[in-house]
Amino acid sequence: MESGPLESAGNLGVYTVSELSSALKRAVEEGFSFVRVKGEISGFKRHSSGHLYFALKDADAVLDAVAWRGQAARLGLSPEDGMEVIASGRLTTFPGRSKYQIVVERLELAGVGALLKLLEDRKKKLAAEGLFDASKKRPLPYLPGVIGVVTSPTGAVIRDILHRLGERFPRRVLVWPVAVQGEGAAEQIARAIEGFNKLAPGGAIPRPDLLIVARGGGSLEDLWAFNEEVVVRAAAASAIPLIAAVGHETDTTLIDFAADRRAPTPSAAAEMAVPVRAELQREVLAKAARGIGALSRLMTLRRERINGLARGLSAVPGRIESAGQRLDDRGERLHAALHARLRRVETRLAATRVPHPRHVLAVKAGRAEAAAKRLRRQSPGLALPERRLALARLDERLRRALPLVIERRTARLETAGRLLESHSYKSTLARGYVVVRDAAGKPVRMAGALETGASIALEFADGSVGATVDAALPSDTPAKPRKSKPGDGRQGSLL
Repeated sequence: MESGPLESAGNLGVYTVSELSSALKRAVEEGFSFVRVKGEISGFKRHSSGHLYFALKDADAVLDAVAWRGQAARLGLSPEDGMEVIASGRLTTFPGRSKYQIVVERLELAGVGALLKLLEDRKKKLAAEGLFDASKKRPLPYLPGVIGVVTSPTGAVIRDILHRLGERFPRRVLVWPVAVQGEGAAEQIARAIEGFNKLAPGGAIPRPDLLIVARGGGSLEDLWAFNEEVVVRAAAASAIPLIAAVGHETDTTLIDFAADRRAPTPSAAAEMAVPVRAELQREVLAKAARGIGALSRLMTLRRERINGLARGLSAVPGRIESAGQRLDDRGERLHAALHARLRRVETRLAATRVPHPRHVLAVKAGRAEAAAKRLRRQSPGLALPERRLALARLDERLRRALPLVIERRTARLETAGRLLESHSYKSTLARGYVVVRDAAGKPVRMAGALETGASIALEFADGSVGATVDAALPSDTPAKPRKSKPGDGRQGSLL
């Protein structure tokens, strides 16, 4: 049975709902197979299936829009509420709800005004997140070893950068080729920045010390890829210092705010990246000359100081002689003071007498007896046993105290003996010295005090011997002992 409009009494066709919906769908799709519609996005929603749903509206009407999941990634623009766009696609109907809609294949901003509004809104949003904070800017390396460049491989930009680097200070350059405008450009630029950061230091491909993201001039639409969030976020997250050189000096994109440094042109970016080698050489030579001059002046000052010290050394022999004379004088004074000290110690020790223990016992017994008498006088009625007990206690105390007294006195006597021995001249004789005494037994301190033929006594550590003074010898001539002939009865002379 053929489907079609049902016959009626009035010869007017009657459609079923499905037939009419299909007819309208064909009519709409055939009549509006491709359209471009300008409107403001409203009610944007991204479904879990990946499809995009929103509406295009103006002052008088609303048009539903849908972008299927496979086409959503290729729209060329991320839809947002309030964005004024031009949607390209085809009209169709949705019979299930008696609605018509546009299936969007591409989106583009409607005019420069819309672009600027979107740019300003996006700038405020990213700034609020802290992506443009000055505290996050890192200093550029003074002389990078490797420079990574993200730009188009064909064009004047890369040639200008390489030329300027070659003029100033040639460096190794790694180019990551990307599309700088059009569909997918923003994703390529972001992947290039992230790819350079993922390179491991010391790997087969060296990790750059500095990145340059560059593009030549163009319209706002041409530079729009550098305003996309994915690019701005990649630049802000880069661990490698980054220079943004997009467009001409008057062009401004959002990557300029996220980068560590903005260059007005790609050539200016190359100038920021490296110093001028010739200027650096001149600076190094100038500093080397200053260093040599400073070293020369320092050596001159040191030489003058040494010469001054040398002039002062001429008085050293005289000072040594004067110090020697003072040393001789103080040596003689010390010798005399030592003998005087010995005499004082001998006198003090002679006056010190350690009492005999019997004497100490007698004294203690006398004191005990006196105490007993005082006790008897004070207590005449004290019984004899009690007195004997008191006397026994006193006797016990005396017996305990006596060894302690003897021990202390013995220790004092030993200490005095060691002190006397340390100050005695006999310890000096044990080291090889002798004491010369005249006929009267008095010590002789000077050779001039003796006359030729005088009899003297020489005291050694182990005894004394007699001698006769011979003729005086010069001070630098050692004395030779002269022995008397056997049986002549004369005494030998040691002087």
